[in-house]
Amino acid sequence: MTTKLFSELGISAELLKAIDKLGFEQASPIQAEAIPVLLAGRDVVGQSQTGSGKTAAFAVPAVERVDPQLRAVQVLILCPTRELAVQVSEEVHKLALFKRGIHALPIYGGQSYERQFDGLRHGAQIVIGTPGRVMDHMRRGTLRLDKVRMVILDEADVMLDMGFREDIEFILEGVPNERQTVFFSATMPRPIQELIQRFARNPQSVRIEQKAMTVPTVEQVYYEVDRRFKIDLLTRLIDIHDLKLGIIFCNTKRMVDDLVDHLNAQGYSADRLHGDMSQAMRDRVMNKFRKSGLEFLVATDVAARGIDVDDVQVVFNYDLPYDVEDYLHRIGRTGRAGRSGRAISFVAGREMFQIHHIERYTKVKIQRGKPPTQDEVEEARDSAFLGKLRATLQSGEFKRQDHLIERLLEEGFSSTDIASALLSQLQAGEAAPARAPREAAWSGARDSRVPEQRRAPYGDSRAERRDRPPERLVRHREERPAAPRPVKPVALSTPLPDRSVAPIKPVPPVAPAEPVRAKSLPPGFPERREFAPPQPTRSPKHSRRTPDEQVRLYMNIGGEMGVAPGDVVGAILGETGLPAKVVGTVDIRERHLFVDVSSEHANGIIAKLNRTRIKNHKLKVKVA
Repeated sequence: MTTKLFSELGISAELLKAIDKLGFEQASPIQAEAIPVLLAGRDVVGQSQTGSGKTAAFAVPAVERVDPQLRAVQVLILCPTRELAVQVSEEVHKLALFKRGIHALPIYGGQSYERQFDGLRHGAQIVIGTPGRVMDHMRRGTLRLDKVRMVILDEADVMLDMGFREDIEFILEGVPNERQTVFFSATMPRPIQELIQRFARNPQSVRIEQKAMTVPTVEQVYYEVDRRFKIDLLTRLIDIHDLKLGIIFCNTKRMVDDLVDHLNAQGYSADRLHGDMSQAMRDRVMNKFRKSGLEFLVATDVAARGIDVDDVQVVFNYDLPYDVEDYLHRIGRTGRAGRSGRAISFVAGREMFQIHHIERYTKVKIQRGKPPTQDEVEEARDSAFLGKLRATLQSGEFKRQDHLIERLLEEGFSSTDIASALLSQLQAGEAAPARAPREAAWSGARDSRVPEQRRAPYGDSRAERRDRPPERLVRHREERPAAPRPVKPVALSTPLPDRSVAPIKPVPPVAPAEPVRAKSLPPGFPERREFAPPQPTRSPKHSRRTPDEQVRLYMNIGGEMGVAPGDVVGAILGETGLPAKVVGTVDIRERHLFVDVSSEHANGIIAKLNRTRIKNHKLKVKVA
């Protein structure tokens, strides 16, 4: 099946801009076949499995056919459930982002009538609704369909199964005869064929045949995981299987970019490959990947054609593809030249049906995996470390250090203590200080106690790079010049006068033996020798070291609890799913710390972190 870009389908510049903002560049098979026909104004009967991208296949032409100057319903989309109606409405809103004057309105049972009345009075041009509520508005006279140009039935077979046939017939009889009618369905039972014969005019059939193909001898497994925790599961699987070379497939360019940033921030060597890159940049990345200069290549399908590397250990489907052919193409990147391979897919929520669909057409059972626990990850690291140590001992290719061992024995240390200390030093990353494992957002994360013999291109081991946050994110407290301990201001029960406008009058000198006493202190208030002048409040609260676009947050944990900057960065990114660039400087003190975060996301970060823990300490986070 020939793949096409959206730019080849005759779509307007405004729609292409919205599609590009969503991160899509390659049309799915049903989109490539249906969009040109619908733009030509013909009736269409589309048959494709759920999850194949057919929402955009009819939503793009629907937005294109709307006249923004006409404040009347011009497109009617019928859905079987309120959830699907909301989902389709969100998709239409995203596609119409740059089409000024176009408004879409979902109407379904369970929602306030007043909100729907208000949307219809303001002239919504695209209505997405369930048959029952649409028919109710038609009877009330609040939904006029005399200007409708296009009627779309999404999941038509499901609507008939739910008993909506009479409602659908009533609605179709109430729209003008000169309209475009579109049926989308996964199956074509006889009742749907009867509706098509009655209400469609010479429709063109668009059917996407999924060919069952032979799957290579690749171990296939899927994990059911929430979208927020995909990155945590990905890194655990990389560690527990000790993977060194793999490809990670995503559906959008935006997800590719975000995932590369996350992996690099956690110490992995990763680079991107998608359609926004020039051919020279793609060639440079591919040459680096072929020479094992990268550990992981993160790519979209449109840029992944032609990847031919024999030593790929694993393929991750970070996002499931739209159709079976793309899935087979992806997993065919591993297990080449007679080698064994592994294909791992992440499934979130309703995507489970896509796994069943892949199994039906490939006639291969995809095993469901159990996410590894932190203990299992640590055990795997220990086993890998012992295997490398055992191989070194058996080969005898190491320099003997008997004289150093004898000196330690003479000092009274036992041989087991000496060996344990050496192993601890190795597992801590040789020169890196030992740190306790970082807690992740769902059930723990990674630590740095197992060294990696294979070095990254710029010298540090993966474990060392993972536990040492990027310099652009974190600056250690030791790097800053020591500052004198600030004098704590006295808390007064009565407010001091506003000194932000008038200058503060200097306190007259007094004898050393007499304490300085504020005139506004209430009786019985303890005397202090020094007072810090009140500082004018600012909003948002920035310190002198915090950039204008960031806010400094306070956390009730510090160095005494064994907290490292990487723990703070990992907790923020793991809980919120935000890119690494939202986190700035992390300043760790003995019993508390400060972290600079993006002003735009500060409230969300505070809300998320106040419900979590770091180093088994419940967080209290507020603006500093």
